[in-house]
Amino acid sequence: MAERAHPRPKLYPPPQFPPRRPGRFDRVPPAVFPAILGLLGLGLALRRGLDAAGLPIGLADLLLGAAAMLWAYALFAYGVKLTRRPSVMLEDMKALPGRTGLAAATVGAMALAAAVAPFSVTLGKGMLVAALIGHGIVMLVTVRVLLSLPPEGRDVNPGWHLTFIGYIVGGLAALIVGWPSLALGLVWWTVVVAGMIWAISLVQLFRRIPPAPLRPMLAIHLAPMSFIATICATLGMEVMAQTALALAATIFVALLVTGRWITASGFSAMWAAFTFPLSAFAGALFACGWEVPGMVVLIAALGVIPPIAYRVITLWGSGRLAAVTNAAEV
Repeated sequence: MAERAHPRPKLYPPPQFPPRRPGRFDRVPPAVFPAILGLLGLGLALRRGLDAAGLPIGLADLLLGAAAMLWAYALFAYGVKLTRRPSVMLEDMKALPGRTGLAAATVGAMALAAAVAPFSVTLGKGMLVAALIGHGIVMLVTVRVLLSLPPEGRDVNPGWHLTFIGYIVGGLAALIVGWPSLALGLVWWTVVVAGMIWAISLVQLFRRIPPAPLRPMLAIHLAPMSFIATICATLGMEVMAQTALALAATIFVALLVTGRWITASGFSAMWAAFTFPLSAFAGALFACGWEVPGMVVLIAALGVIPPIAYRVITLWGSGRLAAVTNAAEV
């Protein structure tokens, strides 16, 4: 009886030699954008603080200019990554840091519109419109990705504030460029959607303890209420502004009291979640007339935000930020 023939082994391509080196922008991590957003927010808060102290706001504008260049470079780098393979955006959004990072990128554009609007209303309007459209695209893509994830991947988390109510930052620019109706509409959108996120998150917090690495994201809950207070104060809605500020202060105190528990896992890229809410709260205090507490929080923000942003950006430069946040590669 003839021997049974063995199946032919599969053919594999030979290993590439020399090994392929990843391109410069092949794995740009979206997780760098929240830290840059924190720097932009700090510049806007510093502008209010220096004005309240009767000092020139040139230092704030200098910080905003530096943050704007960082944002533009990060956006350019991620844009190069997208041009090489557009579907990589969907892969980035499957990870929580990717979803929050891309939302922070377009929210940062709204903050940048608020920064440039005092110098050029026309430029501010153009940037604001582009940012709102861009954020709408990010939100729709995020919804598509969330629907494709397993149920545990679709849980509500504080990062949803960036994705679904990040529009509120555009209200700051809308007030400067003369669109108060838009700013008011964004406030009511935030009240409704953020209210649902806060309620669901509170129930989740009682049912299960968040894992230590994700606890810094709880700080994001502070940002929406702070922006509501700032915009309402500027619109002359004093009762609503002071009420929102009181609620923001309650969240701030709760974060301070639980600070050791929130930071139990040590420094990570998630610490960028401390940056933009802190600057937003400082800005809200100034906007609502609480200048002394605002100055205290602003000084704290000056000591907290730049070091966190520096460490996150350094992680990006070393290539480790992409690895620890599961950034997709082209």
